Amino acid sequence: MPTKTSRRAAVAAASTPDTAPAAPRVKRDRTHYLYLAVIAAVVLGIAVGLIWPDAGVELKPLGTGFVNLIKMMISPIIFCTIVLGIGSVRKAAKVGAVGGIALGYFLVMSLVALTIGLVVGNILHPGDGLHLTNAIKASGHDQVSSDALPPVDFVLSIIPTTFVSAFTEGQVLQTLLIALLTGFALQAMGSVGQPVLRGVEHIQRLVFRILAMVMWAAPIGAFGAIAAVVGSAGLDALKSLAVLMLGFYVTCFLFVFVVLGVILRAVAGLNIFVLLKYLAREFLLILSTSSSESALPRLIAKMEHLGVSKSVVGITVPTGYSFNLDGTMIYMTMASLYIADALGTPMSVGEQIPLLLFLLLASKGAAGVSGAGIATLAGGLQSHKPALVDGVGLIVGIDRFMSEARALTNFAGNAVATVLVGTWTKEIDKVRVRQVLAGELPFDETTLLDEGVQPHAEIPEQGGEKELAKA
Repeated sequence: MPTKTSRRAAVAAASTPDTAPAAPRVKRDRTHYLYLAVIAAVVLGIAVGLIWPDAGVELKPLGTGFVNLIKMMISPIIFCTIVLGIGSVRKAAKVGAVGGIALGYFLVMSLVALTIGLVVGNILHPGDGLHLTNAIKASGHDQVSSDALPPVDFVLSIIPTTFVSAFTEGQVLQTLLIALLTGFALQAMGSVGQPVLRGVEHIQRLVFRILAMVMWAAPIGAFGAIAAVVGSAGLDALKSLAVLMLGFYVTCFLFVFVVLGVILRAVAGLNIFVLLKYLAREFLLILSTSSSESALPRLIAKMEHLGVSKSVVGITVPTGYSFNLDGTMIYMTMASLYIADALGTPMSVGEQIPLLLFLLLASKGAAGVSGAGIATLAGGLQSHKPALVDGVGLIVGIDRFMSEARALTNFAGNAVATVLVGTWTKEIDKVRVRQVLAGELPFDETTLLDEGVQPHAEIPEQGGEKELAKA
């Protein structure tokens, strides 16, 4: 006669097929079609710019509109990321250590980038033998931007007029300040602040989902941006300035793959090629829009997915976009030497170093200025060596092409910096890094978030979907 225990076992065995949870369906990643469309749009944009240059220039609003769509998402994403990162860290000193290490690294790498540009510029001398016209001089003076602030005013400008204006004015550093204050306040509130953190977490999911929707407009934006650049510059401008442009691209390439590559290998033990392959879609987006800001939200999401803590990502990435501009440093160095040679007034090393150190400071005051590269260069020369402003017009024609190399280098520098700061502060999951870079943990292009790993989410007692996702 069967026992009570055996009857229970039989009933459990019989019910297992009906009650066992089904294996989660694997979502097909359709976003690779999106980036194939971006590549096709870039090729088509180049063709339109070369064949119908006037029509290409008229398409510029398409590129501008797409970049503006991305920019409108930057402030809420930075705010949510930093608040969640700091709010979940118990010791405020840890956040201060992250910021101090990041700023120290940014300063050192800016000086390294300036030095490399200085060496290459003195070797190439690409500006020899050029002549200036009155039109070129006027074009150079037009680039002097009134938006770039002196150092003291720049620091004061970080403080927003109101708590809300930090989000409406589009200033990254103002958003960073408000997010830091909010994060520290929630940290001090302890368990009382947990509901607020969960609310911010839900807002972050919403914002990233909106960003994923906006990304489907990337092919249209890429087509308009590239057509306008090619149509406005033309082939003549490229031919006359090919040496400077080629030298700048090669210098940026060597800086990323030699300088940054060696540091990344020595500190984090990672291969620079593998890391940049992981960020390939972001590089394509930057290349097609000539703006590194278009990839800032995705860099935040991908660095968190890689295994770097929220606090490190939230502080390092937004700060780096203002203070870690390696490509811009190289650009300003080579462009300054190029202009001096073109004007027939080459600078000695003793004149070059003070100018470049001044430009290093001036670049921080131009953070967030549209076309910051050439605007910073013109504004810095106007303040420190006004005679050279006439020559800025020489590089206006190819500045948009050089801005792509600037943006790509700046982006690579900030990606590497995030990994390095995470390694130095021991705020990085090295096992997860290897899994992600090996392709074992693919990035969710639909939500841009790891839905199954939410530090503040409530997990049901019975496990449910969240436990399944973790498994």
